[in-house]
Amino acid sequence: MDSVIEEIKQRLDIVDVISSYIKLEKAGANYRALCPFHSEKKPSFFVSPARQIWHCFGACNEGGDIFKFVMKIEGVEFGDALRILAKRAGVELKPRDPVLQTARKRLYDICEIAAKFFEKQLSSSKKGSEVKEYLYKRGIKDESIYEWRLGYAPDVKDALSKFLKSRGFKEEEIIKAGLAVRKDGEGIYDRFRSRIIFPIFDLNSQVIGFGGRIFGKENEVAKYMNIPNTLLYDKSKVLYGLNKSKMFIRQEDNCVLVEGYIDAIMSYQAGAKNVVAVSGTALTPFHLRILKRYTNNLTTSFDMDIAGNSATKRGIDLAQKEEFNIRIVIMPKGLDPADIILQHPEDWENLVKSARSIMEFYFESAFSSHDASTAEGKKEISNILIPVIANIPNKIEQSHWIGELSKKLGVPEKSIEEEINRQAQKIEKENSLQEETFASSSEKGLEYESKSRKEKIEQRIFLIIFTFPEFLENIKDSYKKLFSLKGRTLCDNLIKEKDEFLKEPEKLKVASDVKDFFDYLWLKKEIGQEILRDKKESERELKELLNELKKMSLRDELESISQEIKKLEGEGNKNEVQKLVQKFNELSQELLKLQQYG
Repeated sequence: MDSVIEEIKQRLDIVDVISSYIKLEKAGANYRALCPFHSEKKPSFFVSPARQIWHCFGACNEGGDIFKFVMKIEGVEFGDALRILAKRAGVELKPRDPVLQTARKRLYDICEIAAKFFEKQLSSSKKGSEVKEYLYKRGIKDESIYEWRLGYAPDVKDALSKFLKSRGFKEEEIIKAGLAVRKDGEGIYDRFRSRIIFPIFDLNSQVIGFGGRIFGKENEVAKYMNIPNTLLYDKSKVLYGLNKSKMFIRQEDNCVLVEGYIDAIMSYQAGAKNVVAVSGTALTPFHLRILKRYTNNLTTSFDMDIAGNSATKRGIDLAQKEEFNIRIVIMPKGLDPADIILQHPEDWENLVKSARSIMEFYFESAFSSHDASTAEGKKEISNILIPVIANIPNKIEQSHWIGELSKKLGVPEKSIEEEINRQAQKIEKENSLQEETFASSSEKGLEYESKSRKEKIEQRIFLIIFTFPEFLENIKDSYKKLFSLKGRTLCDNLIKEKDEFLKEPEKLKVASDVKDFFDYLWLKKEIGQEILRDKKESERELKELLNELKKMSLRDELESISQEIKKLEGEGNKNEVQKLVQKFNELSQELLKLQQYG
């Protein structure tokens, strides 16, 4: 297994892997970006091509290698990350490798086989031919049917379930994949029946779920249906088509948001490939965090209810708060993108290009719907626009729109600002709740996060030594007593390879059990995370830090002796108590000297 992992690491460059998910910019010998794992305005996420590691020096403090990154960003176990990266590296894995035999792997297999089943029904059955005729009429071409892997679920109670069971899958696995439902006394039946199937993919184009549009029974059941959330699929975290469009979004520095599967397919087919669909849900914080990896610019074709509190409007407000630049495509009444592209593909391109900024759209809509010359009209307009202006995080932009509203309504800016402040307090409460919800569902933790003052001091000492390797001499007589196990191991390594360390410290080969620790500290030093003073000041600081560790060590020893004295007093062992008291007094004097003269 270790050899496979190393082969994958040798074939893949961490910068290439991470840049396929987020935008990286050069920062000296390294790369940096806004961290994809927490919300931030200033880049604190760094990638080291030399050390093949990444680390966030911001709030989340996450870090690791390419495997840790893929596990974190895809939300998968190690076995799944191994499979994803092996495929990318062109490394063949043994099919029976036990690391890969996870519940997620089984679900991936079920989804892939189900997708092939649906594709076969579309291409080879009589009813599938009728479905294809319908898709042709909607404007979807054969190449798009093939590329997006569209399928058909026959109008049979358990056609898919029987097929999957014949391939060795258990009923419970099929249910957990969201493809079947159990009915008391009647066994399981297929979730999708008589539906056009749209497979849903993760960022690596693996099938993780399905959506289905009814065919032939339009008036009997819901038009669209998705599988429920599973171990692989969560509609609040998945954007349909992003696996295909992510590179185009980055190239165009803009993402076009549509509502339906067919809208996304038709837009992509027509050449506007920087498109994703939200597929029956509003924009969520998770969606926005994902999109932020590729662009800060969103163009939406959603039907906006400016005066309401719809889920769509809440999603747009959330995007505005996250400082996305948002534009609105003004759609002809009663048409969706798929309809427009079917009739005149060039019209869709023109509509996207002529999209209005979100604030222009809000202003035009509000003033066209209400009479600004009446008190009632002014009130209605302000009720629509003031919450929107209050939601603008940039104060200069906010000030501009306060001025515009003041002019158009003929009221003082001060009055509007007072209402803005009132709304801002309300928004702040709502946003804090949303952030708490998001944070509670995000994994936290870091292997080398400094959790104690002692660890922080120890790491600072290493940063000084990495900057001035000759200071290694200053600690060689005390580190074994003062440092943690990991710190002692690293110091042993530095002293053993002293000549190499003094010559080229960044290229030092360290033991495998402290390599990650060394790489993390070196990257921290390399990007200047903690600015060091000149050599003389650093030597003075090093002495102070070592003295602080000595004090901490003495306090710990005194506490231990104190506990032992209490124990022996209870046992009536006076001789041992006297010896320990003497030792306690000696150490107390030593501590007192350190505190006085440090």
